[in-house]
Amino acid sequence: MKILVAAIALMFSVGVNGQETVSTILDKYFENIGGREAFRNLKGQKMTAVIEAQGMKIPTEVYVMADGKQLTQMEVMGMTFIQDAFDGESAWSTNFMTQKAEKSDAEQSENMKRSMGEYPSSLLDYEEKGFTVELMEDETVDGVECYKLKVTKKPALMDGKEVENVEYFFMDKENFVPVQTKSTMHTGPGKGSVIITTYSDYQEVDGMYFPFSMSFKGEGDAEGQAIEFDSVELNPTLEEGFFAFPVE
Repeated sequence: MKILVAAIALMFSVGVNGQETVSTILDKYFENIGGREAFRNLKGQKMTAVIEAQGMKIPTEVYVMADGKQLTQMEVMGMTFIQDAFDGESAWSTNFMTQKAEKSDAEQSENMKRSMGEYPSSLLDYEEKGFTVELMEDETVDGVECYKLKVTKKPALMDGKEVENVEYFFMDKENFVPVQTKSTMHTGPGKGSVIITTYSDYQEVDGMYFPFSMSFKGEGDAEGQAIEFDSVELNPTLEEGFFAFPVE
């Protein structure tokens, strides 16, 4: 009887008929990109790119930190603009018309607070974060057969009400890395719309692997915005107050 029980437990740990489970998919994912421990120790990263938009080439730097702080810095016609910034308390951006920093509304700042701890991946130690991950029916993304994972995170706020906060990961069956994610925007002009992010060109940086090519578009849109990173720097040294809302 003990042997039978052990055999049944083993069968479900690896999946019926050899199929993958959430556990085995994530084990292979983190093994392929550098290991869970390396990502647990990651403090943040700086990514540089030149984005083409409206006929202009815009030098761009993206900073994302493990403590939740982040910002995107863009050089447009000799001027520096900050977008999608979060200093741990307030979300803010530079107004392109007035060229002055403006705080976002309280709801967006609260949603940013609720997302703290998701970096570098909501899949990393997801149970400790209070998230759940479910294996859904397989899908094909741009000709690539994928496992589909549904990640349910902390509820988000939208129009003053808590709503379900779900992110879908489409994991390449061959390499066990995300080729695409889908999630709903809860704040901003695109509030309520589904954003599709596509990942490719994974490259090694200090023993860890990151996608150097990403594209973003709304579900149902024919085109979106692509970004090709020139470099990814891990654990950048930044001045104190780098992410803080500027005080004049």
